[in-house]
Amino acid sequence: MSEPVTPVTFPPAFLWGAATSAYQIEGAVREDGRTPSIWDTFSHTPGKTAGGETGDVAVDHYHRYRDDVAMMADLGLGAYRFSISWSRVQPTGRGPAVQRGLDFYRRLVDELLAHDIKPAITLYHWDLPQELEDAGGWPARDTALRFAEYAQIVGAALGDRVEQWITLNEPWCSAFLGYGSGVHAPGRTDAEASLRAAHHLNLAHGLGAKALRSVMPARNSVAVSLNSSVVRPLSQEPADLAAARRIDDLANGVFHGPMLHGAYPETLFTATAPVTDWSYVQDGDLAAIHQPLDALGLNYYTPTLVSAADSSVEGNRADGHGASSYSPWPGADDVAFHQTPGERTEMGWTIDPTGLHDLIMRYTREAPGLPLYVTENGAAYDDKPDPDGRVHDPERIAYLHGHLSAVRRAITDGADVRGYFLWSLMDNFEWAYGYEKRFGAVYVDYATLARTPKSSAHWYAQAARTGALPPVTAAE
Repeated sequence: MSEPVTPVTFPPAFLWGAATSAYQIEGAVREDGRTPSIWDTFSHTPGKTAGGETGDVAVDHYHRYRDDVAMMADLGLGAYRFSISWSRVQPTGRGPAVQRGLDFYRRLVDELLAHDIKPAITLYHWDLPQELEDAGGWPARDTALRFAEYAQIVGAALGDRVEQWITLNEPWCSAFLGYGSGVHAPGRTDAEASLRAAHHLNLAHGLGAKALRSVMPARNSVAVSLNSSVVRPLSQEPADLAAARRIDDLANGVFHGPMLHGAYPETLFTATAPVTDWSYVQDGDLAAIHQPLDALGLNYYTPTLVSAADSSVEGNRADGHGASSYSPWPGADDVAFHQTPGERTEMGWTIDPTGLHDLIMRYTREAPGLPLYVTENGAAYDDKPDPDGRVHDPERIAYLHGHLSAVRRAITDGADVRGYFLWSLMDNFEWAYGYEKRFGAVYVDYATLARTPKSSAHWYAQAARTGALPPVTAAE
């Protein structure tokens, strides 16, 4: 008889949550004063999303939030990370708030607290008000100033009841997929604009953090969520190591440099010199960006494997961030990306929990003493109901078990990881992929919008209630 496997257990205060974003789930895009965001415009532009699908209805969370919160409670979630629709609160991206828009989030927060679920608010998850894009978007400095005003409005309205705040979600995607490769809204393809956008997103974070603290209780936590890449060289040859450094600067250093250390990497300036002179970085910007953080959110899905483009091993210039002839990596045209070995999700992303462990340990070194949260981690699979209406997703259970085990190993290795937010609570609008990719622990029938918790949701609920990972083969 085999020896029993030691259960993977977590500290008692570890926070078990799930995450969503406004445009992906809310719908109600023209209700209560809301105006178009860049994702409304982008998704309604022919050819930009799979099947021309949009977030007009999404999964109708705007009208079904009470049932959705009750479902979260049934699943034992301790926290729910959601984002605010900027154009629902400030339709033009400037000026006073529309109270009907804020009232929705007031009701949602009250409902969460009534069910003993901690709300965690993300102020910006990619849905810039279209009027601000028309005025220049993130490449324009004024957008960062507008974000600070917006942050102050939301912080003043909800800061008395919401303790966890995140300024930006994955600013890399906003800057480099939105303005570089163009596969995300607003769909611009301008390498220099993508670097301008990155700087102004950094500035928005710093100004937004300061604005939040000016109107909220001191006990509240202000953080940012970065999709920092785990960049690995194909070999230890100098050219491949240099390629990895180039991508690490563009994926990671461009954000954590100023946010955590108050400076951009000098190697980033050198690599991007043919693209931009960085003259838009003004005196005082780096100090403004370098605000003290109460926590850092890390989003992880798969590692990145790169080499010099002239490597003898075949690679390509794209990296899985959607189909585009334009690169999201300004100044890195001589870098090739390679598929990492191993099983893949429906997104084509390799499953590698060691990357999550490596990421956590890196930021334990980058920012010693700063609490960490995994604010997104999950997998897309081609989930379908069985004849009885149940949705079995053993692949996702195995994925979660592997990655949560990696989180626990990092804690054992000295990392201060305080919580984990599964991406995503439920199937939703997956950006340019439309409704093709299902990341949810809860299945959504898009014809009826009925919600059905998948096997993984029941598995995760057991983990949340017990603080220990059930076996991968655990039954519902």
